[in-house]
Amino acid sequence: MKPVSELPKDVRRLLEEPSMAHLATVLPDGAPHSVPVWLGIEGEHVVFVTSPESRKARNIANDPRVAISLANRDNWNDMAYLRGGVVGQLEGDAGWAAIDRLAQKYIGAPYPLRTGRVAFLIGVDTAGAMSF
Repeated sequence: MKPVSELPKDVRRLLEEPSMAHLATVLPDGAPHSVPVWLGIEGEHVVFVTSPESRKARNIANDPRVAISLANRDNWNDMAYLRGGVVGQLEGDAGWAAIDRLAQKYIGAPYPLRTGRVAFLIGVDTAGAMSF
């Protein structure tokens, strides 16, 4: 897995911005499941937030592989993709700090719910970006 610092600069830039992103996980029957998520960088990993009981969290418990597409929210022709796997989660104070950083980026305030959320860390295997 590649540390975020080694990803192409255009991928890192989109991860640092409040980009439009979709996370694909694998359903128990092998079918893809894709949902919009908030994405960011936490140390050397990509991070997203969800409920521990969500469909995506249950999918990850069964199969940690993920794929992500993201685009600049003001120019959808500025886009990137990532593939990898969930390598861990942040809970407690560390989890809430990461969740609040994501919320600040996307909505300009701390995350409005204070229970029932977890931050998942993604290790990236493959990434690329393009713009036209």
